[in-house]
Amino acid sequence: MRNEMRAAIEQRRTISRMAHVVERVGLAIAGVVCGLFVAAGVIRAHAATFDTVGFVMMMCLIGMAGFYLGIDIPRRRIRAVPHGNADRMMGVNPIEWLSASGTLLAAMAALISVTMIILDETAQLTLTMIVGGGWLFGATLQVAAGALARLRAAPQSAG
Repeated sequence: MRNEMRAAIEQRRTISRMAHVVERVGLAIAGVVCGLFVAAGVIRAHAATFDTVGFVMMMCLIGMAGFYLGIDIPRRRIRAVPHGNADRMMGVNPIEWLSASGTLLAAMAALISVTMIILDETAQLTLTMIVGGGWLFGATLQVAAGALARLRAAPQSAG
């Protein structure tokens, strides 16, 4: 009976891990698409410097890394706190704010880019650079948040 329960628990864990991987791959694809749309919006502004395959690939790869690492960050375990120390535990996790801010900036830039493409509008170069820079900054915040969260969650080696 115990072996059957252990097997069932292990099967659930395996399925849960697989679902998590599928979800993360989907998020990475969403990041690639956002990067592609922002790159297309920047290219439409006729900025010759950015009209290259390398630029488009860089935007897609940064988007992939940002959405893969930054949206689904590992959470810290919450410990029970004695009643008198509850105020110290109510602090804000800066990594969550990095991730949330980066996701918001990247999503807003992608939305503006898609809207300009669909409406067949070409924004001024200054606005286009602000949108592209905002997206790049947001995706970079996502990568940083994801990397910091994973470093913090990694088991500390003794010694």
